[in-house]
Amino acid sequence: MRVLIVGANGNIGRRLIQQMASGPHQSQAMIRDAKQAAELRERGADATVVADLEHDIQTALDGCDAVIFTAGSGGKGGAEKTDAVDRDGAIAVIDAAQKAGIERFVMVSSMGADAPGQGPEGLQHYLAAKQAADEHLRESDLHYTIVRPGSLTDEAGTGKVEIGKDLGRHGTVPRDDVATVLLQVLDANNTWGKQFELLSSTSSVSAAVAAI
Repeated sequence: MRVLIVGANGNIGRRLIQQMASGPHQSQAMIRDAKQAAELRERGADATVVADLEHDIQTALDGCDAVIFTAGSGGKGGAEKTDAVDRDGAIAVIDAAQKAGIERFVMVSSMGADAPGQGPEGLQHYLAAKQAADEHLRESDLHYTIVRPGSLTDEAGTGKVEIGKDLGRHGTVPRDDVATVLLQVLDANNTWGKQFELLSSTSSVSAAVAAI
């Protein structure tokens, strides 16, 4: 199937596109600047589409069968930008997917999104934005999966993770492994209507996903 990658030029998005290049699915990379297209095609993107989360993105979904949302403000631009991308942008894509008749939607969220007020002070607004987007997705008619990784690192992926609704601990996970999990859950019907936390651990990604 053709998958729209929202946040394709981000740290997880680029890794996801590269991993998808060797698999059965086609990636349609959503970018804000046409100048980003060449690099993403070199990484294996099958197609690119220019669209901005802060404007109408409906046509970006043309021809797609699924969406993986991995966009984020990255803390840049303050609270207003966080709301525009992590909350309102995500909600807009969810609504657009339903309008387009797309059923499968995988969301990258964050550990702590269910209780923003309990998170670090500097992250509370970000977590609240993620919480709002996640709630909107849960209330939709989409076959959704919400992935909530811990603190992200740029270390090489190990392919070893722990997945659970509430892991009861904090920790880290490489972006490589997050991308691997996203790709695995895309075809895993047992993850429909589920949300889970994700950290580095000792189980293989395939075994952890199968056990959800």
